[in-house]
Amino acid sequence: MLNTLENLIKLARERKFSPNEGSYTNKLLTDKALSKAKVLEEVDELIEAVEKDSNKIHEAADVFYHLLIYLEANDIKIEEVMSELEKRKK
Repeated sequence: MLNTLENLIKLARERKFSPNEGSYTNKLLTDKALSKAKVLEEVDELIEAVEKDSNKIHEAADVFYHLLIYLEANDIKIEEVMSELEKRKK
């Protein structure tokens, strides 16, 4: 499970520093307005899927992907986010 997440983070960072022409990930990394719009769209679709009890897993995966790419595009490291979550443990 964590391997999949690590691979996605690695992909985002590789594409950021070594762009792959025509890559959707690269498009999201370079077009911050598009990346933001996709995060908002995917969260809305997840909420709708949960309410309708359909495609929840698919939509949740879309949220994870788009959020991770958005964070990377804005130089927010997932490691720092995880560290912040760790600090909040009681």
